[in-house]
Amino acid sequence: MKEKSLKIKEIIIKHILNNKKEYIIVTLLFIIGIFVGVFFVNNLDENSRTGVQEYLNNFIEKFKQIEKLDNISLLKTSIIQNIIFGVILWFFGTTVIGIPIVFGIIIYRGFCFGYTISVCVTIMGVSKGLIFTLVNLLLPSLLIIPAILAIGVSGFKLYKSIVKDRAKENIKLEIIRHTVFSVIMLLVMILSSLVEVFICTNILKGIIKYF
Repeated sequence: MKEKSLKIKEIIIKHILNNKKEYIIVTLLFIIGIFVGVFFVNNLDENSRTGVQEYLNNFIEKFKQIEKLDNISLLKTSIIQNIIFGVILWFFGTTVIGIPIVFGIIIYRGFCFGYTISVCVTIMGVSKGLIFTLVNLLLPSLLIIPAILAIGVSGFKLYKSIVKDRAKENIKLEIIRHTVFSVIMLLVMILSSLVEVFICTNILKGIIKYF
């Protein structure tokens, strides 16, 4: 088991090193999205800030009133959302004109991440806001964010292959590789749904009374 895990680790490290330029680019795009999200929240006017605060407070109050979580329903919703998101990334990654859309999706995901953290910290205060976001976002994000970036890198790599080599057979092979890799990353995204629903949501349910 230990040898298997080490082998998987070696494969992951080798994959990242072989595609380090692509990973740097998509990671920078994601970080730009985070900064834009934080900047957006910091520059909200008073009415917008009040609306966001009311929404967050209502969410917390409703969550407190739930006696028993419907984990299966939450899991279905989360998995469907992640599958749709992953398929969209895969699809646009298979087309030359779709790669700017892939980059845009990665920036948007970073924006949502930065926006959520910034809203929670701004509205709830630093300590409560960080605890809330760490419980709600940290564990699933450790899986889903690398998976999203990896699909983006795979699509970017396919785009470069298509531009450099117009041979149909080679393009077909690269599309198959991209598809297989995307399916593997999609499984990681589904795993993040399991973590989100059965671990994070239940931890949040236990500590939400302190918010």
